[in-house]
Amino acid sequence: MLDVANLSVRFGRTQVLKNLTFSVRAGMSLAIIGPNGAGKSVLLRALLGSIPSEGAVRWAPTARIGYVPQKLDIERDLPMTGVDLLRARLALARAPQTSIRHALDAVGLSATTAARLIGTYSGGQFQRLLIAFALLGSPNVLMLDEPTAGVDEPGQEQINVLIHRVQHEHHLTILFISHDFSEVYREAN
Repeated sequence: MLDVANLSVRFGRTQVLKNLTFSVRAGMSLAIIGPNGAGKSVLLRALLGSIPSEGAVRWAPTARIGYVPQKLDIERDLPMTGVDLLRARLALARAPQTSIRHALDAVGLSATTAARLIGTYSGGQFQRLLIAFALLGSPNVLMLDEPTAGVDEPGQEQINVLIHRVQHEHHLTILFISHDFSEVYREAN
């Protein structure tokens, strides 16, 4: 699904990533673990092509990527509901309206919750909404940038179980960033 050869990223004089080479087969999971500031999010952004990099990033021609950011740079007090956010994505994905219901079902969010303003969501509900957002357009690759950041411990466990279940139900290749090895270990077991 993905072949990376000699990937390097530099911001000015600062070398963030140097000569990374790896492959990810379809249906597999890759956990990227490291401390804050180690360049994990930079790696995902380079794989997405959203920042300049050197080396080669080759996605399979069939790759359709869904991306869950660590945080979404929108004001949580915007008068926007979860459904509004998903409809905006739906327009870009050119997917049928029924896709919203399927995505909400996949992440365990009710229609009532989706109809609420996003500012009223708990951290876990908002992360599940972002995963539903990423699932619109039927991706076969899901990239998650610390999806449990800002979520309490019980919510973290629920998110990890959700990701594992969605991977198997939707036959996804997963690239998962975490600063906590135990979190990734829990997800794998």
